[in-house]
Amino acid sequence: MNRRNFALFAAVCLSFSGRAQATETDDRTRVGNIVDAAVRPMMVEGDIPGAAVGVTVGGKEYVFCYGVADKKSGRKVTSDTIFEIGSVSKTFTATLGAYAQVQGVLSPSDPASKYLPALSGTEFDRVRVLDLATFTAGGLPLQFPDEVTTHDQMIAFYRAWKPDQRPGTSRRYSNPSIGLYGHLAAKSMAMPFDELMQKHLLSALGLKHSFITVPNSQIENYAFGYTKENKRIRVAPGLFDAEAYGVKSTAADVLRFVKANIDAGDGESALHRAILQTHIGRFQIGPMAQGLGWEIVRYPTSLDTLLAANSSEMAFTPQKAIPIAPTARPLDDILINKTGSTNGFAAYAAFVPKEKVGVVILANKNFPIPARVNAAYAILRAIGAATSPTKGQRR
Repeated sequence: MNRRNFALFAAVCLSFSGRAQATETDDRTRVGNIVDAAVRPMMVEGDIPGAAVGVTVGGKEYVFCYGVADKKSGRKVTSDTIFEIGSVSKTFTATLGAYAQVQGVLSPSDPASKYLPALSGTEFDRVRVLDLATFTAGGLPLQFPDEVTTHDQMIAFYRAWKPDQRPGTSRRYSNPSIGLYGHLAAKSMAMPFDELMQKHLLSALGLKHSFITVPNSQIENYAFGYTKENKRIRVAPGLFDAEAYGVKSTAADVLRFVKANIDAGDGESALHRAILQTHIGRFQIGPMAQGLGWEIVRYPTSLDTLLAANSSEMAFTPQKAIPIAPTARPLDDILINKTGSTNGFAAYAAFVPKEKVGVVILANKNFPIPARVNAAYAILRAIGAATSPTKGQRR
């Protein structure tokens, strides 16, 4: 290539690069405007100090940051800010359980006592592993009783527990249920749960800023949560906290996890197959299907249906569970979502695999779930319409 042609080639490349950068900037601005319109009113109404919102659309990932991670110091929320994601952690636990299943060491149809002999001769001879994963064991409570604080007391609690419904017929949302499921998954793989999480999920997916226990090197990035009285707070250790509500993460990492869920159908690794298992509805619970960790509604859906699927009645009262016929793969037209909360933090993740769009909302105040759902639904609809006008018109 002579000097003149090289100069012409370089000019064309620079022009193309400039257009690509401009397009990328335009896309981010367009998505940012959509997120701003949904999130800023939500923050004002909820008196939320800080939030980070992740959006994936068309294979691209964007994170937008708002407010402060610590009101005392004025430290701003950034893409590195670590939030408590509460019960969104259950989707990580469920993925590990599905991974153990794919590896052939954990069967959802087995009695729970098979993997924890200390529960042999109890009701857990009849409660299946699947029942624990889907909150259908028969009435395990939302939390452990206050007096249950040690491992031995926990085993005694499970041994004495009696269901008030036949396993597999009623859903009652429960940390002791999903917590025991995660514990059994770890037992089946002969590995402590925290180590299993780090090695087979967080590291495997490149989630470098996600932790059960935030290391000292990352403490400066760990946000403070705020109570309704605006007091600083962080979650305290508890029985099965890691399995039920203990993951701390950034919006970018949770978004990467969501994107791995969206893209799971394109891969054939054991982890991809495990992720797909979590998307299959196992029981119909009113307006939603209970998957492994995730909760599922048909899509397109109305906002009212999504709000009903995430209502306080679904979280705090027993609901009739209707088994769904087994299937090898999840349905195509679905929206998958999960809320999470600790005393000082709020989280919500939702995605539509077929349309390859998803949103993550993390905040350092536990504000009402309907406000999170409203904001996420508005974002999903708007970015879906922006990238696919035909689909946007049919909703």
